[in-house]
Amino acid sequence: MARSTADGAARTDDRETTVEVVCTGHVRSAVGTPRLTVTFRGTTLREFLDAFFEEHDVEDLLMAETEADATARGWAPAPDELPGTWRKNPEGDQTRAYARVCVNGRFNENLDGLDTALADGDRVALMYPFMFCC
Repeated sequence: MARSTADGAARTDDRETTVEVVCTGHVRSAVGTPRLTVTFRGTTLREFLDAFFEEHDVEDLLMAETEADATARGWAPAPDELPGTWRKNPEGDQTRAYARVCVNGRFNENLDGLDTALADGDRVALMYPFMFCC
């Protein structure tokens, strides 16, 4: 993960933020606990993930390096006209297929992606595998 904002600007905020982290599945196994409190320098999800991945070797479980890593095989092609609002993080800022990063119960791609602002007490969920069924 880059130590900069999505537009390449250097991080300038040296404030510390403390968040609650919930880990599920393989992330929980690798971290060794389902819940922990993490204090990091910065105020964004990107800065949190940078700090978390320095401490815990789970980046490969969660983050996709390419579009192919973020896409599950076997999905039906998307229709030309999508209903509602569909959001997707740009390549390089996506989670792996079947992995999700949530902030306060919402998928990061439905917020501001990895540039989502975090405040003290926010809850970040690191989930792999994540399955959704309607």
